Amino acid sequence: MKPHPDEDWRRDVAGLLPELRAFARFLVRAGGEADDLVQETVLRALAASSQYQPGTSVKAWLFTILRNLFYEQQRRKRREVRALSAGLPRDEAVRPAQHGQTDLADLQILLWQLPPLLREALVLVGAQGLSHEEAAVICAVPVGTMKARVSRARRQLARLADGHFDPAGD
Repeated sequence: MKPHPDEDWRRDVAGLLPELRAFARFLVRAGGEADDLVQETVLRALAASSQYQPGTSVKAWLFTILRNLFYEQQRRKRREVRALSAGLPRDEAVRPAQHGQTDLADLQILLWQLPPLLREALVLVGAQGLSHEEAAVICAVPVGTMKARVSRARRQLARLADGHFDPAGD
């Protein structure tokens, strides 16, 4: 592996670690899995650093790698589950019980009720501060599709917060 010649690129990658971890947490929930996902993302980015196009968004490039890695791992897990079991229950991560839920915790609960594509769009644009164009590149969809996903996600989130959301009706 030949290191990327641009030291600024390396600093940019290091500076984006908290944002990568936050995005990974929205994808996998569990902190340990999120850390593993970020670590593998950085390893892949370093290995493919020669493919990075200077002048483009390092953030979008890394988020694309992370997202693709996440979906690759999900496909692998589904294949493994099908191969190893015919209906054994999956272990779900259990969040510790908290007294006095905060607004942020309530928001997180509501976010996990959104369909994955809408949650992903809202996290990229809302929480990560990416433009619709950057998020569209990461998700490999047209900008209009990304804008529609963000809009639907916000609408559904508002309905969930009000207790008026019907998944079959929206």
